[in-house]
Amino acid sequence: MTAAYDTAIYIGRFEPVHNAHLALLRQALASARQVIVVIGSAWQARSPRNPITWQERADMLRQALPAAERARLQLLPVRDYYDEPVWAQAVRRGVAALTAPGARIALVGHFKDATSNYLRSFPGWELISLPRQGDIDASTLRDAYFGAATAAPTSAAADASSSADLFADPATDPAATLAAVDAALLPWKEHIPPATLAFLRDFAQKPEYAALQHEWRVLRDYRASWAGAPYPPVFVTVDAVLRCQEHVLVIRRAHAPGKGQLAVPGGFIEQKETLWQSCLRELAEETHCALPEAALRAALRQVHVFDHPDRSQRGRTITHAHYFDLGNAPFPAVQADDDALQAQWLPIAALTGMEDQFFEDHFHILDKFLGLTDAAELARAV
Repeated sequence: MTAAYDTAIYIGRFEPVHNAHLALLRQALASARQVIVVIGSAWQARSPRNPITWQERADMLRQALPAAERARLQLLPVRDYYDEPVWAQAVRRGVAALTAPGARIALVGHFKDATSNYLRSFPGWELISLPRQGDIDASTLRDAYFGAATAAPTSAAADASSSADLFADPATDPAATLAAVDAALLPWKEHIPPATLAFLRDFAQKPEYAALQHEWRVLRDYRASWAGAPYPPVFVTVDAVLRCQEHVLVIRRAHAPGKGQLAVPGGFIEQKETLWQSCLRELAEETHCALPEAALRAALRQVHVFDHPDRSQRGRTITHAHYFDLGNAPFPAVQADDDALQAQWLPIAALTGMEDQFFEDHFHILDKFLGLTDAAELARAV
């Protein structure tokens, strides 16, 4: 039978890969000679929402297919931009690099909810819209996985200090953890491909799992604290992007969520503050940056609002990032405090290689002001 299309595109996050994903992938393989799977949220730091690297997700997809179908599969990792038109452009550029001019292209997908509206961002690609495949989604699996009733950390683990895993929370007993994870995933086992199940069991025995499970619980409790509000709250925050001598000031977060990850200084606005006052206060509290207000006012170049609905796992959070450029002035002295474990000046040229170390969308906040990603190279293919 002749394939109806030259290439079928299937876009997903696959956190983790499950059988409903594979059903859509098989439809794509049946529709075209070549299939390009776009793996979203690439280069994100591990978090309860994005616990699995794009390389690990790529391996799950490959292992779920027989060799003949695997040979027809190409994988295209694309970062989150928190800007749908920019993201869609990145996908198009990546696909164009892997297809011939004039190729007949189809887009395979399922309209689950408002998060599926991206499927309409590709005019010119014929949409193959399929009904829901199975009764599982990745968020349900993640909640079961991180909600496993694991044992409390052992006293030995709690006392240990590993330089190799400075920011992870103490690991629980491996055997108890594995038993708890197996029990939590048992109701969903028939929906999980063997490669995914093997990864989840193996990952549960690593320190990163304990740290992510702790973050999942922190986020669950945080959201529960305002669940009784008459309307879902919208939080307002500020951030300070401070540039000096082609370096930028960043912190390492001291607490979950994002414990140990890089971020720009910032935090929640207080009731009696203006945005400007809040920005100055957060900068001073987290870094003790020794600059007078007049100097910061003179260095202010731009204020930009970052309001993507999914930019924070804590809830709907809108931040106002203040961009300061000190030019070639001497570096202001800084010292970490408050919610910051460390404050440091990083070379701007080094930031692109550190994308997977940044909390939530903070790499993209820096990208907005510092131009870290080139418009001609928005996506990278393998």
